[in-house]
Amino acid sequence: MRLPDGSARWGRFGAAGLLIGHRSGDGAMSYFLARRAPETHLGGTWAIPGGALDEDETPLEGAVREFGEEIGVSLPAFRVVGTYEDDNGSWSYFTLVLEVEERFDPPPVLGWEIADARWVPAADLGDLDLFGPFREALARLSLI
Repeated sequence: MRLPDGSARWGRFGAAGLLIGHRSGDGAMSYFLARRAPETHLGGTWAIPGGALDEDETPLEGAVREFGEEIGVSLPAFRVVGTYEDDNGSWSYFTLVLEVEERFDPPPVLGWEIADARWVPAADLGDLDLFGPFREALARLSLI
C-alpha cells in the first residue's frame, strides 16, 4: 500500500506487532526483540515480530498470529499493558505491549524474516540498532 507521501507499507488493512515484556523477581524488565534478517527491509535492525493484518483481524489477533508465524512460539498467558498506534491516515501500525509472567526461550530455528531473537534488558533498548519506526514507538511509549 502507498501512503499519501508516496512511502510504501505492507498490509492492505494495516499491520501490528507485539512488544512482549517480562518482569523478573527483582523488578527488572526485559523485552523480547527480533533482529530482522538481511533479506528484509532494513535487515540487521532490531524490532518486534509483526506484520500485515488480515481483513477480519483485530490488531491483537493479527499480532499474535504473526508472532507465531515468525517466532514459532505459542505465547504463555499475557496481559495487554499498552498500545501505540502509528496512524498514517489510511494505514496504521499497532504496537501492542504485553507482559508475560513466564519468560519463554527463543526457538533454535526462526522464520526466514528473523535473524536472531532474544530478551533485552529495558535499560539496553536504546543502545541497539533499532528499526526506525520501532524506535519512534518506543519513544512514544516512554520506554527509551
